[in-house]
Amino acid sequence: MKLAINARNVVVALVAFGLLLLPAYSALSGNIFILTLFTRIVIFALAAASLNLIMGYGGMMSFGHAAYLGIGGYAVGILAYEGIGSGFIQWPVALAVSALYALVIGALSLRTRGVYFIMITLAFAQMAYYIASGMSRYGGDDGLTIYKRSTFGGLIDMSNRVQFYYLCLACLFGGLYLIWRIINSRFGMVVQGVRSNEQRMQAIGYHANRYRLVCFVISGTICGLAGALLANNTDFVSPAGMYWTRSGELMVMVVLGGMGSLFGPVIGTIVFLLLEELLSQFTEYWALIMGPLLLLIVLFARGGIMGLLGRLSRG
Repeated sequence: MKLAINARNVVVALVAFGLLLLPAYSALSGNIFILTLFTRIVIFALAAASLNLIMGYGGMMSFGHAAYLGIGGYAVGILAYEGIGSGFIQWPVALAVSALYALVIGALSLRTRGVYFIMITLAFAQMAYYIASGMSRYGGDDGLTIYKRSTFGGLIDMSNRVQFYYLCLACLFGGLYLIWRIINSRFGMVVQGVRSNEQRMQAIGYHANRYRLVCFVISGTICGLAGALLANNTDFVSPAGMYWTRSGELMVMVVLGGMGSLFGPVIGTIVFLLLEELLSQFTEYWALIMGPLLLLIVLFARGGIMGLLGRLSRG
């Protein structure tokens, strides 16, 4: 078991150091695109990690997580459109609205279980999608262009690729640290206990739904932060960003890397988006190739890539 843990830690350390040193490699090689690509990867890794908190540790299979990406992005975009460019206002609003929407969804959906829970989260995400599509003042179906990124009083230049990349990376590492603290706290132990045996946890005095709801809101808030970062990265927000297929992609990233492992969603996001980028260079029908590849990985790598690393080490 020690070898398996060490093997995972080696991979995690290599990936973490690679992400930290990526801007240096980009500058030395003159490859600006790789920095742009990995900025996107880091943002989606944060969103996937937030989903892993409820899906991997809490057992809540949400199919509407992309709604928070869109809400966080639209909070930044709408405020920028209305002339409020300060990130000290935009970002707290993005987090607060995402948390509020997660609270509403969680309060209703957590009354159900199984496929009903999945369908309710999907329905709320689609509702957010159609609301965004109907906001003609903010672009409707065509989306909303953000002409100026968030400003932080000169503390950071969001238009500087390297500074923005490190901001995104700091948010990712900060989000992972927060999730690590949560899952290793008493609160996190209760959430994981509810996932394993809800009836037993209720019998010993824990109100299962309250713990699950708080976890759900925290997850949605972290994903809202990813949405704010994504809006600044693309300088654009659209309803397509919260469509159900984006939620499905986030779920694939989590499963691919390894549900219930802290760094698994990061690994899964890197593999998924790199495969997407590589295959799309050869054919516009890249999804037909990626689908079977991901299916093989899921079938033969139980526990995702992190689980596979553990079994290879024991073998």
